[in-house]
Amino acid sequence: MKKIAVIPARFEASRFPGKLMKDLCGKTVIMRTYEAALHTGLFDQVLVATDSDVIYNEIISNGGEAVMSQKNHETGSDRIAEAVESYEADIVINVQGDEPFTNQTDLKKLIAVFENDKDQEISLASLMHEITEIEDIENPNNVKVITDLNSNALYFSRSVIPFPRDKAVKEPVYKHIGIYAFRKSALLDFYNQSPTPLELSEKIECIRYLEHGKKIKMIPTSHLSIGIDVPEDLEKARLEWQRLH
Repeated sequence: MKKIAVIPARFEASRFPGKLMKDLCGKTVIMRTYEAALHTGLFDQVLVATDSDVIYNEIISNGGEAVMSQKNHETGSDRIAEAVESYEADIVINVQGDEPFTNQTDLKKLIAVFENDKDQEISLASLMHEITEIEDIENPNNVKVITDLNSNALYFSRSVIPFPRDKAVKEPVYKHIGIYAFRKSALLDFYNQSPTPLELSEKIECIRYLEHGKKIKMIPTSHLSIGIDVPEDLEKARLEWQRLH
């Protein structure tokens, strides 16, 4: 089973332009993310897919592998699909460029989903982390996910899900961590489909897979993840990097 890790990397992020080139304790955010994926040793190949000359040159000049997108893309999945369309691969792992705290244990769990899926029913696997602070739960930048009893995703939302109408029911709230593992065939299906209504409403690309009936296996993780969406997140990431190193 051939595995490729791809890091989609746009320069002009809407909430925090240029965030991937910001300094994270001596190296750029994108280099920290690239090195974290590379150092897991789990992949046959790791590459950055970008529309930015600045990001492309940052990776290449530091000995990494990068691919320039030839088309404009609305989603990371589209950018990844274009990058790997001509590559031989069974599984493609999307490591978000603004998630520099990727760890080997979580990635192994994602890969194991496909190794154990003998009937090839699962199209994607992704991560979720329980959150308990009201501020985090209500923050629309934190995408929440609910699953069925077999840990398959039912829905993703920027709203609070599940809504705690019955206060006596202590159902955990999970934040979706933006790291995906795809079957290449499911990724290319996404690439050739138009955005779907709920996807457009929530601005969450993985909803398109659900709207087309794809099965997404969610894996819980206790690993702290800091996605860098706004400048305040970068400060949190710097503090966490210093704590870990």
